[in-house]
Amino acid sequence: MTEVLPYALEDAGSPPSLVPDYRSTGLRSPSLAPLPLQQTLTETTGPTGCWDQLMGGAMADLTAQHEAPPQGQRIVVSGRVLDDRGRPVPNTVMEIWQANAAGRYIHGKDNWDAPLDPNFTGAGRVITDDQGRYSYTTIRPGAYPWGNHKNAWRPAHIHLSLLGPAFSTRLVTQLYFPDDPLIEIDPIANAVPMPYRNRMVCRFDIATTVPNWALGYLFDVVLKGRDQTPFEDDHHDH
Repeated sequence: MTEVLPYALEDAGSPPSLVPDYRSTGLRSPSLAPLPLQQTLTETTGPTGCWDQLMGGAMADLTAQHEAPPQGQRIVVSGRVLDDRGRPVPNTVMEIWQANAAGRYIHGKDNWDAPLDPNFTGAGRVITDDQGRYSYTTIRPGAYPWGNHKNAWRPAHIHLSLLGPAFSTRLVTQLYFPDDPLIEIDPIANAVPMPYRNRMVCRFDIATTVPNWALGYLFDVVLKGRDQTPFEDDHHDH
């Protein structure tokens, strides 16, 4: 039997390509060792300062995209995007997608018995400022069942995609919430070993909580290096 190798042997925090408890990885894991490829300008460069031209303006408030407000608990998520030396990564885009407060996505294949919210799309994007800081407003997503095993539920989470300064630094990850009991029994979250898994959990922050309106959470993202935020592999659930 051919040994299945993890994506990044040098980073103990990277999820392996094969996680037996996460069933679909058994069908999608590579059976051969990865081949090193020489990087070109396509991988080592990327758009800078022109995201509004490529993608349109920022969509940093996911609660204000429709005529009426969505259902659920409003939250403000903020933090910094950093490189492997702890330096801020300015003017880079963070894409956001998530389920609604009932745990349902606006997706043709998501048909479990939970209501759709006509006032919540669940997609947005924000661009970091000159100090690598970002902030977006959304609804705390709900948990939802999935078919991995009997009575399987995904913890509440927000999907994030960041490009950083170049296409080769793209990071796709999930943000989890503190004190969620489902994290401990979730095969996707547990594909990332401790203590690295803690880097995927945001922190409640009273300083960024908006009085009488929204709870605040902090979540810093490190694109590469020893303190890298663990990435989400290509076997994600949605």
